[in-house]
Amino acid sequence: MRTITVEQLRAREGVPLIDVREPDEFAAGRVPGAVNLPMSHIGERLDELPDGEFDVICAIGGRSGRVVEALEARGYDAINVEGGTNGWIAAGFPVER
Repeated sequence: MRTITVEQLRAREGVPLIDVREPDEFAAGRVPGAVNLPMSHIGERLDELPDGEFDVICAIGGRSGRVVEALEARGYDAINVEGGTNGWIAAGFPVER
């Protein structure tokens, strides 16, 4: 499984970011530009995933890691964000609400 840090995520441009947290977590604060596709529903919403490479984030990296492994097995080019949204916030990076 490929991974990036929150610092690497901040430097990336033009790569879609999928947030797999539940809607209430997403609404409480998210990385700017992230799109919410909750882990609990992603299997039903595969048609909403971007073409090509994309990043996947959750709160700390566990859920997103499981999602990335499952998506890679289906041929998707997904990358896990280590540290997740909590790491992003701890680094002092901007948050959307």
